[in-house]
Amino acid sequence: MRVLVTGGAGFIGSHIVSALLARGHDPVVLDALLPAAHPVRPALPEGAAWYEGDVRDPAAVARALRGADAVCHQAAMVGLGKDFADAPAYVSCNDHGTAVLLAAMAEAGVRGLVQAGSMVIYGEGRYDCAEHGPVRPGPRRAGDLEAGRFEPLCPRCGKQLAPGLVGEEAAADPRNVYATTKLAQEHLASSWARMTGGRAVSLRYHNVYGPGMPRDTPYAGVASFFRSALARGEAPRVFEDGRQRRDFVHVRDVATANVLALEGLGTRPAGSARAYNCGSDTPRTIGDMARALSAAHGGPAPVVTGEFRLGDVRHITATSRRLRAEFGWSPQVGFTAGMTEFAHAPQRRPAHA
Repeated sequence: MRVLVTGGAGFIGSHIVSALLARGHDPVVLDALLPAAHPVRPALPEGAAWYEGDVRDPAAVARALRGADAVCHQAAMVGLGKDFADAPAYVSCNDHGTAVLLAAMAEAGVRGLVQAGSMVIYGEGRYDCAEHGPVRPGPRRAGDLEAGRFEPLCPRCGKQLAPGLVGEEAAADPRNVYATTKLAQEHLASSWARMTGGRAVSLRYHNVYGPGMPRDTPYAGVASFFRSALARGEAPRVFEDGRQRRDFVHVRDVATANVLALEGLGTRPAGSARAYNCGSDTPRTIGDMARALSAAHGGPAPVVTGEFRLGDVRHITATSRRLRAEFGWSPQVGFTAGMTEFAHAPQRRPAHA
């Protein structure tokens, strides 16, 4: 199968390219090599075709799509950004870029899509109140966070809540610009599938980590922040009280999920679009991750600072049962082994290095 991988030179995309080659497929990479993500031209695995171009450029996309059987769409601007001034760039890269890609796929007759979604579209995860059952707390207030009151409370009785695993059927509640653009990408893919008879799969990634993560950038994830600090000989700075729950999933497991979804597209009904959580199903706290990474690296112990970001949520962990059941996927890299590897794995150089 010939697969166009947009963003195929990036952190996750490059692992997907390697996984496709390992399973006998024919990957084609389209990547703009934006300086913020690629200060030096990356080396691609032997056997992968290469096009340098922006997914927002219809001509570049049309060239890369020639002969493709399916598309694995990873090109995106990621993270929370620095402030709202980043909003136009997020919308341009993520939503306009996806629209250009889907329009080109419709024109070229390419009817299979697997794209990078994100768990951030849920906002806060699942919570249960002892009195009122499942509830959805609203956004946390700055005053509560400043006072160190980090846990959301029941919106009906104000009592403590128990966090749980969120399923794909949960209502979306995007709480920052990046989350909003990722939800819009899913809606665009759904519209494309209905209008063209295509098949679309969105993999809602959880906290992906592993070799090749970028370092020293405000757009990377928390695992990269901590690993970058350790590389500088500094203690990881853990926000809030470190008890925020997340699901850390290794990049090789995510790459495998993409390949299995691509191979399974033919089993999906024509005109369908379906989302799947892609995580380890083993919740860990941010503090757990920081301590494991520091211990494996042999660096300074993490420092809990009490700082916070208004765009962050308290707990977000999900169940990946749907992905396991429908595509036969299961994560293979455990938390301890993955963090031990990541503690010493090379990272991508920052743009200013």
